[in-house]
Amino acid sequence: MSLDVAGIRSSYPALGDGYAYLDGAAGTQVPSSVIEAISRAYVAGLGNVGGAFPASERSGHIVDSCRSAIADLVGGDASGVVLGPNMTTLTYRFAETLSRTWTEGDAVVVSRLDHDADVRPWVQAASRVGAVVRWAEVDPVTGELPTGQYDALITDRTKLVAVTAASNLIGTRPDVVAIGRRVHEVGALYFVDGVHATPHGSTDVVALGADFYATSAYKWSGPHIGTIVARPEVLMSLRPDKLRPSTDSVPERFERGTLPFADLAGVVAAVEHLASLDAEATGSRRERIIMSMTAAEAYERGVFERLFDGLVAMEHVTTYGQAAVRAPTTCFNVVGQTPVEVARHLSSRGVNVWNGDNYAWELAGVLKIRDTGGAVRAGVVHYNDDSDVTRLLEAVAELAPSH
Repeated sequence: MSLDVAGIRSSYPALGDGYAYLDGAAGTQVPSSVIEAISRAYVAGLGNVGGAFPASERSGHIVDSCRSAIADLVGGDASGVVLGPNMTTLTYRFAETLSRTWTEGDAVVVSRLDHDADVRPWVQAASRVGAVVRWAEVDPVTGELPTGQYDALITDRTKLVAVTAASNLIGTRPDVVAIGRRVHEVGALYFVDGVHATPHGSTDVVALGADFYATSAYKWSGPHIGTIVARPEVLMSLRPDKLRPSTDSVPERFERGTLPFADLAGVVAAVEHLASLDAEATGSRRERIIMSMTAAEAYERGVFERLFDGLVAMEHVTTYGQAAVRAPTTCFNVVGQTPVEVARHLSSRGVNVWNGDNYAWELAGVLKIRDTGGAVRAGVVHYNDDSDVTRLLEAVAELAPSH
């Protein structure tokens, strides 16, 4: 298994501007195939679903194709794929719905490793009904989320456990499978935030034990669409607020308003793009995705090791997180420079990175960087190469006090 990285890079028009796009953790660029799929959908003509005319039928086909593509990407069931504008909006929607069955003294478990979109909706929902919030803590030195603590955190009053499959700030990958086993021993529901994990390897929501798995297409070369892939039988048991005339079918009952049909065509194209990363991948789309994403993970690991090791070697740089198993993402600070100053300097050298807490609010607090401007975040996706890393390391080296 291998990637033709030069060929992959040539399929992304935005990379032609000469910048090193190491900002993929906040959103990736899109290949020509995605842009063209969105354009074709508009050119062909679209209508709202449920109509007795061809444009409406085209939209319905796009929606069905999108659900199937996402299910193939993560190993889920197409009838459990809920579509929406982004993960945050969808998580709030499910928190509102699920919390209706919670009572005073029930509990939810959240993690300080997570993006706030997998924290605040649950904390706020629990507060409204008098449920208890229990926190899984992060080791501030290693950035690990110790699995053993969940034995005490999860009890027979636990209704839901939410955890990330990979930290969007420091890359840490907790043992989601082991945590899930403990969750299901007490009959609780398990919500896994896979937004940062999905772009960086093969995903199997069944093996993870997730009742709900969130992912966002714009993090894996697609348009700005979010989705929660749930077990269909769980969705059947939930009654969200909805308009009276809108369908009560699953998963549609969780989708408020008209879907962006052309963008959904782009999502399908993005999944097809991921399935084609390894030119030698064969079989069904699901099988090609597994092979391609496995190859992408191995490639990204090598590029990221050079990036991370290069930063660690610089005396004027502080890096955060040392997890043994991690996504190819890190954050760092430079002595004598604020994170935004570093980001601006890197931009002047043709390198795109993010700065701040990156919505990892709790984790930024644990790392003691939340009140000092956060940190600079850099990450690798499958279209990055060694030249991107070289440019970043050279630009950061220029900020050494003696330089």
